[in-house]
Amino acid sequence: MVEAAPLRVLIVDDSRDDAELTELALRDAGIAVDCRRAYDEAGLTDLLRDFRPQMVLSDVNLPGFSGAEAMGLSRAMLPGVPVVFLTGSELGVPGEELPVGDGLVFKDALDGLPDVVRGLLAP
Repeated sequence: MVEAAPLRVLIVDDSRDDAELTELALRDAGIAVDCRRAYDEAGLTDLLRDFRPQMVLSDVNLPGFSGAEAMGLSRAMLPGVPVVFLTGSELGVPGEELPVGDGLVFKDALDGLPDVVRGLLAP
């Protein structure tokens, strides 16, 4: 029996700890993933080009650019790629609405992330 290739996931978060917890939430739920992490806009651009993720998980609040900008860049470079937002705050960026992606998961409820990911992968 041939194993399916792991899901290529790009995690965009300025917090290395949060990025690690995000990856662990997927692995602990039994989702086979190959995760790469971007901590800034340059890293995001490089990994979108070189890694070509099948899904992007992005923090809403990023230094120097926003989650909405990360989604725009992701979809410009990889049309149709699902983008799920992660946030530690219901408020998102002060003065801005939370961006609308393919999903939203609060960082204090990462146990819900695997269901969101599975839902996006379902035919």
